[in-house]
Amino acid sequence: MRSFLFTSESVTGGHPDKLCDQISDAFLDEYIRQDPDSRVAVEAMVTTGYAVVSGEVTSRASFGPAEQEELVRRVIREAGYDDPALMFDADSCRVDLRIHAQSPDISMGVTAAEGREQGAGDQGLMFGYASDETEELMPVPILLAHRLTERLAGARRSGALPWARPDGKSQVSVMYEGGRPARIGTVVVSTQHAPGASAGEIREGVMGEVVKPVCGDSGLWDGAATVHVNPTGRFEIGGPHGDTGLTGRKIIVDTYGGFGRHGGGAFSGKDPSKVDRSACYMCRYVAKNIVAAGLARRCEVQLAYAIGVPEPVSLMVDAFGTAAVPEERIEGMVRGAFGMTPAAIVDRLDLKRPIYRQTAAYGHFGRLGPGFTWERTDGAAALREAAGL
Repeated sequence: MRSFLFTSESVTGGHPDKLCDQISDAFLDEYIRQDPDSRVAVEAMVTTGYAVVSGEVTSRASFGPAEQEELVRRVIREAGYDDPALMFDADSCRVDLRIHAQSPDISMGVTAAEGREQGAGDQGLMFGYASDETEELMPVPILLAHRLTERLAGARRSGALPWARPDGKSQVSVMYEGGRPARIGTVVVSTQHAPGASAGEIREGVMGEVVKPVCGDSGLWDGAATVHVNPTGRFEIGGPHGDTGLTGRKIIVDTYGGFGRHGGGAFSGKDPSKVDRSACYMCRYVAKNIVAAGLARRCEVQLAYAIGVPEPVSLMVDAFGTAAVPEERIEGMVRGAFGMTPAAIVDRLDLKRPIYRQTAAYGHFGRLGPGFTWERTDGAAALREAAGL
């Protein structure tokens, strides 16, 4: 088996696209908090001095324009944009709201009625992935990339890096040998910073507070890795003033860092009737339980749906040659153990809760906490027993 380098990236919660994801999921959480049956599809855009939120909503929630605007400003402030010098801040930016009712044509197909089960909210294909290379059953490159950006953001908030500003990115290249992660090859960290901070000061701070603590604890750090910190030399202009942000533009960051396929659908701002989100969570749940059961060392699960139709039109399990039993047999066990209709997914993963804003930065998978129900491995024992292992 050949050796290869694989690279994944992450961004901080202050990245413009991630800021939009957080705004969208904050709206979703508020609608679901008041009305768990809310149908929500909310998008955000941010740029210099301006934020707009648009979308389609059907809900019994009492959540008017004044409360919506305050929520937008609160998310922006909590992301670190509280200084007019950044050319985008919570108090001075203009906020536009463009939210209207969901199309009745779509609602007709996805609403349960007498004699008809709730159908999928759209057509599409969804993937989930798991690998036994980490305790979280996630690929190493994306896991380390997320930990770097989380630690960078934490060092900014704590004051450990007083010159750091909200926008930032990381990238990690890992060398695989014999199909297993062997060592870290290259690390890239770019962080927005205050004027006057020197390149040497920034590199020293990022190495000491971010790179060495994260990579040094990985078991893959041999001291020979190449590390680039702010490789352009300066990153003063950032956030929405530097780049326009949009909801749903970091779908690979949100999932597996490119290690595994992606159906193209974004997550944030979408309620769980949208299989773009809920079925991807289910695919991860199934893949993770397959690996946790010992049925495969690596596993990818695909589902596909037709709008308005409850049952998926296809299910595929790919173990990449690592399966302990034939993949066709695993697929049969999955069909018997897991309901795959939108209603069954929502029920099994308890998705009608205001849990979504916490997913909107640092990845939807490989996370801990009561909101991340798709990370449980409570189906592994039954799969293992069914396989006779």
